[in-house]
Amino acid sequence: MGLTSNKMLVVVVVLALALFVGTVWHWPRLSRRSWRAVGGRVGLLFATQLMVFASIGLAANQAFGFYATWTDLFGRERGQGVVVDHGAAGAGGGPLQVVGTQQVTVPGGSRPEIGGQIQNVEIVGRTTRIASPAFVYLPPEYFQARYRTRTFPASVVLTGYPGTAEALIKGLQYPQTAHELAGDGRMQPMILVMLRPTVAPPRDTECVDVPGGPQTESFFAKDLPDAVTAHYRTGGRPRSWGVIGDSTGGYCALKLAMHHPDVYAAGAGLSPYYRAPIDPTTGDLFRGNKDLRNRADLGWCLKRLAAPDTSLLVTSSRAGEKGYRSTLAFIRQVRTRKPTRISSILLDSGGHNFNTWRREIPPALQWLSGRLGDR
Repeated sequence: MGLTSNKMLVVVVVLALALFVGTVWHWPRLSRRSWRAVGGRVGLLFATQLMVFASIGLAANQAFGFYATWTDLFGRERGQGVVVDHGAAGAGGGPLQVVGTQQVTVPGGSRPEIGGQIQNVEIVGRTTRIASPAFVYLPPEYFQARYRTRTFPASVVLTGYPGTAEALIKGLQYPQTAHELAGDGRMQPMILVMLRPTVAPPRDTECVDVPGGPQTESFFAKDLPDAVTAHYRTGGRPRSWGVIGDSTGGYCALKLAMHHPDVYAAGAGLSPYYRAPIDPTTGDLFRGNKDLRNRADLGWCLKRLAAPDTSLLVTSSRAGEKGYRSTLAFIRQVRTRKPTRISSILLDSGGHNFNTWRREIPPALQWLSGRLGDR
């Protein structure tokens, strides 16, 4: 059973309840002072608490999408997601392959022309040789006859680290939210390309082109939009593409919009930070290259580089977010750097978690929609 499967969670919860009942039932028999009775009490208490903690851990992982598989959890996922076979066009079916579909959990979701559709895809970077799974949400209009010649704006949606792409669907409910907003006329129909920024697991590359390592920024700036545009009816102009993410994904979204305004017309960071960290999960991202380290610092970019013609949105909370002050400082800095434009969502309270981001996603998608369009 998979780490994120409901069956696994049910089995562990049932075991925890059975052990609790068993402990209460057998406790009188184990009340003696013999070593067997003491050992029995210790064993039952340990097993019960283990199952309770496992239940809580599995439920939290399903809610927040920290780890996708058992190998991911135990740090054994080492595959770099690199494809070295670059045969003739058409030999491999192109840079994007659809490997499955699923319906959107909305009324009428079984019919794509009513509920839209989520496609499970594998994306291969033609220039970076990075391969990554993703989910693509196609709005209902994509399947309707009267829109058959229309191109749609697209947004890349990124999780935090470690995160799972499934969490963008199940936990943060991006497709459901986009469907509801577009149905009410509060945003335009939009294609969502949902994936995690961890394209070289288990390493956290912070959307950086690592010297001698994964060229993550180039994957998101060129290979990913090229692959999606080649397969779907998306616009090819900068105003056709946006990017949004939370935490690490939020930092990546802002950086991609700032570094590549010719690709991304807008970037939204939910609870972002503004400088790539160096820690055990990232390793040495820059290999002593000071220019690369500076370029990964968004504050430094605003001070030293030409201001990009792009729109940025940042979110934070006055109580509950450690990055609140740095977000205010970033807003002040951007306001002095035309033509870069800055908007914000500042909550009175809210932690660094899914509950807070679910409150921010609807207005963030509306903001993003208002800045995109193949015109």
